Amino acid sequence: MKSEGENMKKYIALLRGINVGGKNKISMKELKELFVENGYSNVYTYINSGNVIFSSDDSDSSLLKSRCEAMILERFQYNLSVMVLSAKDLTEALQSAPDWWDTDQESKHNAIFVIPPITVEEVLEKVGEAKPEYEKVSCFGRVIFWSAPKITFSKTRWSGIVGTSVYDSITIRNANTAKKLAELCESCN
Repeated sequence: MKSEGENMKKYIALLRGINVGGKNKISMKELKELFVENGYSNVYTYINSGNVIFSSDDSDSSLLKSRCEAMILERFQYNLSVMVLSAKDLTEALQSAPDWWDTDQESKHNAIFVIPPITVEEVLEKVGEAKPEYEKVSCFGRVIFWSAPKITFSKTRWSGIVGTSVYDSITIRNANTAKKLAELCESCN
């Protein structure tokens, strides 16, 4: 990695399936240290669900994804999927979120990040049509925006994504987390 300079770009790595139900435990302090030791700069973590903000002079997010997955496998012996997107892409996706997303406090609002190589279209096809009486779904880039009233959550089609074959190819963050990550990207320098 080059020293911090003009060609450094800010990224977010979203680790899939860590610190859930006592499985795949990784301390955020150790995760931050791992990124720093591997030459990334301006490294910050946010909450315990595996969100890492970092800067790199690399502009290939698929290469960064592979490197992050390899680093985690080597250090923690966890074969995890990692979604890497630029801060710019996250901000652009959130600015393009539908008007109904994250507006009703009585609803759940999630950003579903589709981890390459699977496509958003494949995820949409596998999960199936949203049930408009119970949920709303929209996409931008590699992000699927989903909202559903808490009271009828179990009746939604998208609440069943956990049981599908595409579940291992996504990572989900609630609206508050997604927005906070974008905010931290702006403020962490």
